Amino acid sequence: MTRLTDHLIVISFDCLSALDFPMLQDLPHFQELFKNGSYCRNVETIYPSVTYPCHATIVTGNFPNRHGVINNTFLQPGKHSPDWYWHRRHVKGTTLYDEAKKAGLTTAALLWPVTAGAKIDYNMPEIFANRPWQHQIAVSLRNGSPLFQLDMNRRFGHLRKGLNQPELDDFVLEATVQTIKTKKPNLLLVHFTDLDTQRHYHGFSSKEAMAAIQRHNDRLGKIIEALKESDIYEKSTIIALGDHSALDESKAVKLNVLLREHGLIEVDPRGNITNWKAYCKSCDGSAYIYIKNQADFETKEAIKELVNKLLPDKRNGIEAVLTGAEAGAKGADRNSFLMLEALQGYYFKEDHHGEYIDVITEEDVKAKRYTVASHGYSPEKENYSTILIASGQGIRENVQIPSMHLVDEGPTFARLLDLNLGDTDGRLIEELLTG
Repeated sequence: MTRLTDHLIVISFDCLSALDFPMLQDLPHFQELFKNGSYCRNVETIYPSVTYPCHATIVTGNFPNRHGVINNTFLQPGKHSPDWYWHRRHVKGTTLYDEAKKAGLTTAALLWPVTAGAKIDYNMPEIFANRPWQHQIAVSLRNGSPLFQLDMNRRFGHLRKGLNQPELDDFVLEATVQTIKTKKPNLLLVHFTDLDTQRHYHGFSSKEAMAAIQRHNDRLGKIIEALKESDIYEKSTIIALGDHSALDESKAVKLNVLLREHGLIEVDPRGNITNWKAYCKSCDGSAYIYIKNQADFETKEAIKELVNKLLPDKRNGIEAVLTGAEAGAKGADRNSFLMLEALQGYYFKEDHHGEYIDVITEEDVKAKRYTVASHGYSPEKENYSTILIASGQGIRENVQIPSMHLVDEGPTFARLLDLNLGDTDGRLIEELLTG
């Protein structure tokens, strides 16, 4: 086998949905990809469909229960801001960038999730200061490529306003363009979150979300232009993809409120969690229920009874309940006791204060206590798939793949660079490739 491309550029537009496809067909820079490439407008995502597990799946070809990134954040009951699965060490097995590095290829990643501490040549990982005493730039430098990041911050740091969008993506774009021109990486992974942010805080079809898609078109155009100016466009493959879709919601389900009322979560006089027997860990549109002591059969029975009482009444916001084994069969965390799926219009929060159901107000959204659109739902939800567009070297022209899965992306990308991810959950989409 030989490499099908010299430069693989993977651009993740977080929260890009199959429902966005008609709009993308009318945008000039996406049109350039369609004109010369192929696509799938029905890519099934994983469960739970949240960003960090999705991006670990894209680069491994495996489901969360196999690669180990089973949620965005860790189970840390009572912690106001739980830590995220930022670090490469949380991914079990190999990745696309590991194999590229082993093959002597030049690798780069900009804000790609779960890459902190990864052996990537030019790495600006997605990680943020999560403690009052931490400084954002210091945290980033320590977990990525220091000199590369210092150079990018010196050149383009003025564009950023903390983690706010669209300024953060504007910074990432300029750093991407500079990286293409000066490093010409064989593998480049880029993660843009502007659209995801706008959908969370303004709604799936909001004018703010539509404006973010327009900005993404401009960003794509500048990346294409940088490849052309660097004389590597003809030897490059561009992949534009989404990781999950999103659904509008207006109510927050706080199961930990009921667990506290049933004595399964203990708090001190200030309301801070001091001990717990069971805990509802949010994945936004779904949630895991964990039992602290696996031999605590009394708590397990109490949880089953509670959930069975809630399930029949749709006003409680729960659509389905899976056992840990059933969750594992869908690729989620088999070590959970139960996994809950929210009804459309609802999503899960970990708060253990107040009412079981909160109706989300405009003030809540402005204060960023709640959102008005979420993901994390089951891939079986209607109108919930994402997309993939591929164009350039090694890609057949004008092929429409009827359907594929997010786990198929890793082995397909690996083939383009003549790499091997080993035995993966996903399959190689040969129909996309020229060889």
